[in-house]
Amino acid sequence: MGDDTKTPRTGASGSSASGDSASGEPERSGATSDAAAPQATLRFDRGTIVLEADRARIDELGLPGCVWDSRIEAYRAPGWRYRDVVVALTDAGVAFADEARAYEELSLELQIEREPFPHQAEAEKAWGERGGRGIVVLPTGAGKTFVAQLAMMRAKRATLVMTPTLDLVQQWYAVLGTGFGIDVGLLGGGYHEPRPVTVSTYDSAYLHMERLGDRYGLLVFDECHHLPGPSYRVAAETSIAPLRLGLTATLEREDGGERHLESIVGPVVYRQEIRELAGEYLADYETITLRVRLSDAERERYLEERERYRAFVRRHNLRLGSPQGFGLFLTLTSKSPEGRRAFLAYREQKRIAQGSAAKIRALERLLVRHRRDRVLVFTSDNETVYRISRRFLIPAITHQTKVKERQQILERFNHGDYPFVVTSKVLNEGVDVPAANVGVVLSGSASVREHVQRLGRILRRAEGKHAILYELVAEDTSEEFTSDRRRNHSAYR
Repeated sequence: MGDDTKTPRTGASGSSASGDSASGEPERSGATSDAAAPQATLRFDRGTIVLEADRARIDELGLPGCVWDSRIEAYRAPGWRYRDVVVALTDAGVAFADEARAYEELSLELQIEREPFPHQAEAEKAWGERGGRGIVVLPTGAGKTFVAQLAMMRAKRATLVMTPTLDLVQQWYAVLGTGFGIDVGLLGGGYHEPRPVTVSTYDSAYLHMERLGDRYGLLVFDECHHLPGPSYRVAAETSIAPLRLGLTATLEREDGGERHLESIVGPVVYRQEIRELAGEYLADYETITLRVRLSDAERERYLEERERYRAFVRRHNLRLGSPQGFGLFLTLTSKSPEGRRAFLAYREQKRIAQGSAAKIRALERLLVRHRRDRVLVFTSDNETVYRISRRFLIPAITHQTKVKERQQILERFNHGDYPFVVTSKVLNEGVDVPAANVGVVLSGSASVREHVQRLGRILRRAEGKHAILYELVAEDTSEEFTSDRRRNHSAYR
């Protein structure tokens, strides 16, 4: 640890509340001498900050997030309120000893000559100008990782990067280690090696932040749209890090949970969409919807099963479009033989629409047409993945695919040994497949995020690259409604 962790800081009257230009972090040294007797002391305690001070004085100030804890005769606030409390004490002229902060100051330099693209430089600058707190929204392939590296160089503070998957942990570990020429710590996947620059899964950060929350001055939340989940939020709320950067290509959530991000990460400070970057910083692309017809036998079966399932929904007056509607449907179907049959009917009508014989024939024509390209085939379920894999002898990746096998398949795909790969949902997010230039969505959910993520998989820029995303939709089925909903994004207009 550096000097920051060896001696407590003493806050000062007259110091800047907005932070220095280098880091955007609240300063605690200024007009008052370090020799001045502190009127308060800040400590870190299991994901919270404890403020020991005269109760009447603090009550008068009304410090943000602070509540009196009678068990310890001191004030306590969530860790993420550290910056707010420091700023408030400084603005009020209260001298304080800061024993909460235990993170190092770092000097990071890129080992590779690389000029940022204009959107990357603009994003990092916007983040710095907002005091080092905020969210950057950029499409997949637009270089969000490099924006984070620029932010780390500005911050000059120990940094923890959080990601939703082990695949992303590995990617960040390699990029940061090579880019800065440093030993990078790891949390997750069997590793517990915290270092001044560390990469972690959200799950591991959630488990360990109560002990490590004082050791990082900058948090980077990759795919930050995951953060509003109740357990993942704890990882952000129990850290004192005054500097925070959220990165995502798809910020909005169906449950509206992104509204919680402003308090624990910051506001959106920079945003660019796919259409704005395509052609220059992302591959030029087009999206094509191909409509296929069910066979007579498939249509008869589809209508029969759909009517059975819809009749159950009508009898119980369910609204499946409401937030709780589908959950209530599942609950009711588990309570009677009639309900069980309705659930099986729901699954069957969906299976028919999503994996019809006409879709398989259309996929075959597309694979022949693009036999010299690199094609990713997306489905909504593993059963269809393995069916296509066997039919066309295509390597398959699902959540059941072991890590080493998955890595080997993707390496061979990127090198051209495998022209096609079929997958369900595991490649939607956080996997780098720069060689992919054609995507075929055989089936999927109505989620806008999922559809944009699948488009993003084929947009990594390369000289002369033109990407195509095909979407196969069964005519006169619920898939038409699903397609309309998931295409409600500027990338498809």
